Amino acid sequence: MLSQIKSPADIKNIEIDKLQDLAEEVREFLIENVQKTGGHLAPNLGTIELTIALHYVFDTPNDSFVFDVGHQAYTHKIITGRLDKMHTLRKMNGLSGFTNMNESEHDSFGAGHSSTSISAAMGIAVGNKIQNNSYKSLAIIGDGALTGGMSFEALNHAGDSEADLLIILNDNEMSISKNVGAMSKYLTRLMSGKVYSTMKSKSLGFLKRMPLMHEFAKRSEEHLKGMILPGTLFEELGINYFGPIDGHDISTLIKTLQNLKDQNHPRILHVITKKGQGLETAENDPQKFHGVSPPSDNNSLPSYSKVFGDWLIDKASNDKDLMAVTPAMCAGSGMLDFEQQFPDQYFDVGIAEQHAITFAGGLATKGLKPVVAIYSTFLQRGYDQLIHDIALQNLNVTFAIDRAGLVGADGATHSGSFDLSFLRCIPNLVIMAPSDSKEMFKMLNTAYLTDGVMCVRYPRGQSQVLDYVSDETVAIGKAKIVIKGKKNAILSFGTTLQQAHIAAQKLNATLVDMRFVKPLDNELIIELANSHDKIISIEDNSVIGGAGSAINELLQANNIKTQLDIIGIPDEFSKQGTQEEQFELYGLNSESIIKAAVK
Repeated sequence: MLSQIKSPADIKNIEIDKLQDLAEEVREFLIENVQKTGGHLAPNLGTIELTIALHYVFDTPNDSFVFDVGHQAYTHKIITGRLDKMHTLRKMNGLSGFTNMNESEHDSFGAGHSSTSISAAMGIAVGNKIQNNSYKSLAIIGDGALTGGMSFEALNHAGDSEADLLIILNDNEMSISKNVGAMSKYLTRLMSGKVYSTMKSKSLGFLKRMPLMHEFAKRSEEHLKGMILPGTLFEELGINYFGPIDGHDISTLIKTLQNLKDQNHPRILHVITKKGQGLETAENDPQKFHGVSPPSDNNSLPSYSKVFGDWLIDKASNDKDLMAVTPAMCAGSGMLDFEQQFPDQYFDVGIAEQHAITFAGGLATKGLKPVVAIYSTFLQRGYDQLIHDIALQNLNVTFAIDRAGLVGADGATHSGSFDLSFLRCIPNLVIMAPSDSKEMFKMLNTAYLTDGVMCVRYPRGQSQVLDYVSDETVAIGKAKIVIKGKKNAILSFGTTLQQAHIAAQKLNATLVDMRFVKPLDNELIIELANSHDKIISIEDNSVIGGAGSAINELLQANNIKTQLDIIGIPDEFSKQGTQEEQFELYGLNSESIIKAAVK
């Protein structure tokens, strides 16, 4: 059946009792395809039946599906005519690993970061109302994403509106999932059906004439539902709650969705799914199979995330004041072993980057030493807290900024291309960019032992250095000359040093591992500018406002006319592909440095 699905309309021609066969075909295809391309496997295996049911009942692109995060939308891509392109998933010029408005009219809103779906779907629903159309707006959000503060802001707005908004809560972990069963299915179908809705509407209309009875009846209904169902929170916010129901039972999903489609006020359907459904290894270890990588020959090399995890354990072994904080990225940030060995010093606050940062600030005021492990792209979400709650008060917090620079197949939504630019302008910050894992270890030591707001940013991927554990530190604001040469001085920030080293040898150029973006080694830069014909800076950050811009500002302030070429990521959102392809595309390689030197 799968090969016959060219658009969502084809789903509706299949008998309901045959849709489970289609789901199994999709499941087999995804298991085979994602293991080749890499991508989010377990989340997609858990939402196959739900996605099929949604497309059976609703009509995209007129009806809008807003997937939170978007990494669970592979079945949606297949159903909406992209089956023959799934082999290009996450590759250069191929399909995005997330929903993307430029990719298909069926992707009503782009995604990549968590907790955005309800806000976007709410905006779409209000837009539909303003334009007097009857299209439906749906937000599909996981229980993890519901912990994000933005979700609650949107729920608060939705509950105070008459928007035609349907929220699908895809729950695969929360304790409230115990309520799955025949009684729950019956109650949900009953409460979402026309008979119940009509009775409720007419009885409440009658009771409005008797205010005291009306309020009593309303409260009684809410508390009765609260005893049987876990929906009191949503009901109190003004959003009608239905569920929970089995998210892998296509027939029940379709019947319930058909009932809910006829309603036109804010409502939420709670569905229970199993991450990794249908693949036993993924069901048993959904964390491991959340995202899988395509086959690689270099798996023996340590990742920068592992280096960070090893550093945490090394420091916590001798310091009970170390407190590690993560916004739901334990595995991604290399903290699994630390969590097990030091549970009392580990805090996973959920998908709540703003809270994570200010929470760390609170820890710091009590003399503790918080280390916030956060991806560069997610640090953007806590920018105000970083400025106002941490930097303004000059609190002693270390930020371990993972996935800085170009991240490869995750593309623009996860790219860490802007952190040097948005961090550099904040007072009281020290910003370090290690060139390899041993330098990273030293810089983490330095950050931890230095009072103030300290940032160590490092890339996604594997370090080529195996012997990285060290007790050493580095002098704040001091660069390191790697090669002494003539004419050209190459100033490298971070792991671009490897490519810069190749170029420096071919050019007989001076090569400097800058180490610090803030404070810069001003004295050394001025000395090099006065003794060389040209300075070339290279960084895996936006050329606008980054490290090269800092050098330019220094030269201008001292009226130095030495030519400066800045190599970095251009003024555009990065394309997906391998990191090697991205470095070549944006000129972050030895060839580009050599071209800059000779032009």
